[in-house]
Amino acid sequence: MDDLSSGSDSDYTKYWIDWFLNTKGNEYFCEVDEDYILDRFNLTGLNSEVQHYSQALDLITDNLVEEEFDEDMRDQVEKSARHLYGLIHARFVITSRGLAKMLDKYKKAEFGRCPRVLCHNQPLLPVGLSDVPHSKTVKLYCAKCEDIYSPKSSRHAAIDGAYYGTSFPHMLFQVYPNLMPQKSTERYIPRIFGFKVHEIAKVHRWQDQMRERLEEQTRQNSKDHQ
Repeated sequence: MDDLSSGSDSDYTKYWIDWFLNTKGNEYFCEVDEDYILDRFNLTGLNSEVQHYSQALDLITDNLVEEEFDEDMRDQVEKSARHLYGLIHARFVITSRGLAKMLDKYKKAEFGRCPRVLCHNQPLLPVGLSDVPHSKTVKLYCAKCEDIYSPKSSRHAAIDGAYYGTSFPHMLFQVYPNLMPQKSTERYIPRIFGFKVHEIAKVHRWQDQMRERLEEQTRQNSKDHQ
């Protein structure tokens, strides 16, 4: 989960967030508004969760003087900046502005579609199984079958689920209830030669019971004739 993205100094654009969002594997993230990041109230408590917090925040907001750090320290600050952005992202996506941005990605099916055949390509939403960082990777939630799936891409599958949180997809449908898909009632029914498997099993159980009953009667008759 630490290797959220990778890139060299030559890959950096003028703005760190632009570089981060354009890095392969970070397609599940939306752009967090600059004014949201600059409002320190929104970042309450994060300084205790992220190493090199001040430098990481400066890097995200393009205020870091990179020449002041050696390469090793620069790598550490970069790693912290990615983690800090992820934690800020988890808070941002449940705001009205963040939900609107993620909704746009959802409508374009940028998070993929449900692999379940009977969900008929229902778009998915990222969800965390825990709000605690470094505990669970991100999963994809289908509102039609109400189940979760692992991302197909190994890059996406390595993203920390805490960068989305456990509430995000459900909050989105609370705010946009008209987009809640109708629950899937279709179920695949296994059959053998056209007969439902459970019905065949029921017949087999009945046959076993009849056989056992017949054997018991035979044993009882044998005792009676002794």
